[in-house]
Parts: sequence; structure tokens; C-alpha cells
Amino acid sequence: MAEHQRIAPPVRRIEFRAADSVRLVADERGESAAPVVLLLHGGGQTRHAWGATAVVLAARGWRTIAMDLRGHGDSDWPASGGYEITDFAGDVIAVVEQLPMAPFVVGASLGGLAALTAQGLVDGQLYAGVVLVDVTPRLEPVGVERIVGFMAAHPEGFASLDDAARAIADYLPHRRRTASVSGLERTLRECDDGRWRWRWDVRFLTDKHDIVGGDPTALRDRTERLRRDLTDAARRLRVPTLLIRGALSDLVSHEGARELLEAVPHARHVDVADAAHMVAGDQNDLFTAAVVDFLDQERRS
Repeated sequence: MAEHQRIAPPVRRIEFRAADSVRLVADERGESAAPVVLLLHGGGQTRHAWGATAVVLAARGWRTIAMDLRGHGDSDWPASGGYEITDFAGDVIAVVEQLPMAPFVVGASLGGLAALTAQGLVDGQLYAGVVLVDVTPRLEPVGVERIVGFMAAHPEGFASLDDAARAIADYLPHRRRTASVSGLERTLRECDDGRWRWRWDVRFLTDKHDIVGGDPTALRDRTERLRRDLTDAARRLRVPTLLIRGALSDLVSHEGARELLEAVPHARHVDVADAAHMVAGDQNDLFTAAVVDFLDQERRS
């Protein structure tokens, strides 16, 4: 690995304000005048999901901003809730308006849905380029059910980080389990009762009764409405676009990828081998290489 990739650029904590005054916390790396890459994590994750990728990009001359979405990590958990996709999209629009230039946006799962929805809510182009990480307008219900099932499980939390690690290993059997569990402190917090709970607001799920209620018809109806809205939004994209799909994904099928490429004919598509829905976590080196290749090509063009 090149010398500039071995030295981690310093990280700075910064904040943004959404239109409804929600405070959004982010980690920033790189020079302030450099082209911006805005990193938006998936549901139930935090900004730390991008750590390794953000380090590499910053070392290559990008200004990276990895943000905690509302109700996640250190960003505000609004007292009144507000966790529909349009709420997340509104936050993306607000953040972009506070940046000195249109960013390249890299959005995984919920972050990608928010980025696409945001583009559909405005007339002009919000971004310099878009990377969608295992997310397309068409979401396979079996994948949605599996993800929601895991997120909704263990409402009482975990007695220890080891217990949490075992639950995650059961959910991600294809991923090699690491010896240390200390990294889980970035996604779980120790509460006053001594139990460990996720660093995201449970109302993000519990407010969506049609999803967590287990009604397959309601789930299909929601995903179909979302597919129509997101397809319309995707057709508005005029900037360089890349879809990175996990080859083992049960959320984004080959048909879903094909439909996105039909809606965005100029888009490129990469499948990452041995990766499921959480591509960056499953195969970070391959994922980062795909992002670097795309961004560097656009910077040279």
C-alpha cells in the first residue's frame, strides 16, 4: 500500500443543521478546499461504518464527510420522531446547501434511498456524482423482512458486547467474526441498567407499523410505492452514477440492478464478490477500490 494510504488523515467532528433544526453530527477528513465526498450510512449504522473508506479517500485528496443520519449515532433523535424517507432526504438537501460545492454522495441502503429521494425533491442536480451501495428503487421484500427482523430483535438489548457479537454473527454468517468486540462500542451504547443497546432511535422502526407488523401485503405496498417514487427520482439523475451491489445481496436482485440501469442509462454497475447487503463491512478493500476508481475517473474527466 502506498505511503499516503498508510497515514490516517486527522478527523474533525463537525455539525450541520437540518431544516427542522435537527443537529447532524459528522466526521470530516481532508483539506477543506478539496472536492467533497458525502458518506451516508445505512439504517441502524453510524458514521463510523465509513472509517476505513473515508481514510483512504482523504489520503487521496478528497474531503470526506461521514454523517450520522437523524436518530442515529450522535445526531439528534427528534422528540417528535420524523423518520420517513422524506425526513432523511430533507436532511441531505440541507447538508448539501451548507457545503461550498456540490458533493459526490456515497449512500448505502437508507443513505442511498435518502440521496435518491432528495434528488427527486429538487429541480436542479444536487450532486457532482452518486454512488449507490446495494440500493435501487426495487427492494426485494425477502431482504427487507430479514433486515427489519434483525433490527427489531433484542429490544431489551444485550447483556454484553459478546452477546451482541454472537447475534450479529448469526445474522451475517458469511462474514468472518473478528476476535475483538471493542469496535461494537461504536454501534452500541452501555445504558444505566448495564445492558448494551443500539445507537439508534427505536422509533425509526416502531413508527412504521406496516413494516414491523409482519403484514406481507402492507410491506409489498410500501416497497411498491417507494419503487415508483425512487424510479422517478433516479430518472432525474444527470451526473455520473455508480451502483455497487453485493453479489450475495438478498435486497438488490439482478432485476433490481437492471431496472436502475434502465432508469439511469449512463450509470455504471459493479458487483462485489463475497459481499451481501452490507458491502463495505463485508469486503471493505474491494468496496473502497470500486469507489476510488469511480471518483478518480470523474476527477480526471
